[in-house]
Amino acid sequence: MSTLVSRRRVLAGLAGAGALTLGACAAPNQPRYTASGARVLTMWGGWAGDQAAQIDSQLQAFNAEHPEVEFRYVPQGALEEKLLTGIAAGNVPDVVLWDRWRTATFARRGALRRIDDLAERDGVDLGGFFPEALREMQVDGEAFGLPLIVDARAIFYNKTHLEEAGLEPPSNWEELAEAAEELTIREGGRLQRAGFELQDVGLFAMWLQQAGGQMLDDSGARTAFDSDAGRAVLDYWDDLLHTRGVYDLGFSDGIDAFAQGVVSIAYNGPWQLPTWDEVAGLEYGVVPALAGPGGNRASGLGGFGLIIPTDAPEPEWAWELMKWWAADRDNALAFTEISNQIPALEEAATAPYFTGDERLAPIVETVSFAKIRPPVPGYADVETLALIPALQQSMSGQLTGAEALTQARIQGDRIMEANQS
Repeated sequence: MSTLVSRRRVLAGLAGAGALTLGACAAPNQPRYTASGARVLTMWGGWAGDQAAQIDSQLQAFNAEHPEVEFRYVPQGALEEKLLTGIAAGNVPDVVLWDRWRTATFARRGALRRIDDLAERDGVDLGGFFPEALREMQVDGEAFGLPLIVDARAIFYNKTHLEEAGLEPPSNWEELAEAAEELTIREGGRLQRAGFELQDVGLFAMWLQQAGGQMLDDSGARTAFDSDAGRAVLDYWDDLLHTRGVYDLGFSDGIDAFAQGVVSIAYNGPWQLPTWDEVAGLEYGVVPALAGPGGNRASGLGGFGLIIPTDAPEPEWAWELMKWWAADRDNALAFTEISNQIPALEEAATAPYFTGDERLAPIVETVSFAKIRPPVPGYADVETLALIPALQQSMSGQLTGAEALTQARIQGDRIMEANQS
């Protein structure tokens, strides 16, 4: 098959899967070789600003060990569109850093390089990564990249508030409800301090798993959230909001309420640590994500990975960078020190750097049981187009919880069916 035909097939497939509209290509106009004779290679990603500087620092370390090449990082806004445009023009980077959930869609359409053969050849143990993180980069058991960093939402709590109330941080739904109610402060009926920040309905899948439910059925073809577990989540939210009054919708919009001390407990992730560490007077702690009524602990696993586009100019050097960065314990930890990110490599994430830190250790523990979003066509649209709008209507009182789940199920099943044809 010719390269041009291959590119057309990839583009047609991605367009058929609902990919974003092609935009202007932003491929870097760089020399092929440096003045010293090193081959210039390119890495794309969506990280910019301080995060781009973190990537540059890691690439400089790689380049120093491999003087025959020089990887350069080129930040890309609208990364998906830029990659699609690059595929059309035959101008793609050597390696890409991206949110792992994109992998399945692009891999199914032939846009990514399979890496199992490379891993086997070079003795890279794919089983050394957190299983869920690796699964998010696989399609039908084949890997199309390496997971690089992971994150998961855990419980963050204001130490001062809990100590003053004589409370321990919560470990389950019942303890959270009781603590949040006691920590809430109202004056004249007006909320002054929220015991628990409950505003992100996008975390429903996490709560559903804690309740013992699942988003899709075992076939992966239909929704499963319109269930006893789904209704239990919305009943619990209703109890927190309207019976116990631990939060008012909109209370923390536009502000960092936890940092300001007007929220006592909240779900958040490791990305907040550098920011909150700089807040004067804020003493906070972290515990793993909650267990639901039946003892199920759950959280959502996110993070980034490294992939090689199918027509990458230098796939062997891209692979060399990927395994050096993601699959080597010391290099993975070096990036941790630069970026405050948790490595997807379990050996690195369970190093003393993490286990000896009272705030990082609970997040890593949460990562160990967190689950990715179902990597099946159409799932993302089920959440964004069907479920989240219905949940927002439920939270605002426009629909009951049962009505919201039923509405989302009907629309969600239609989306899933359309993506199977």
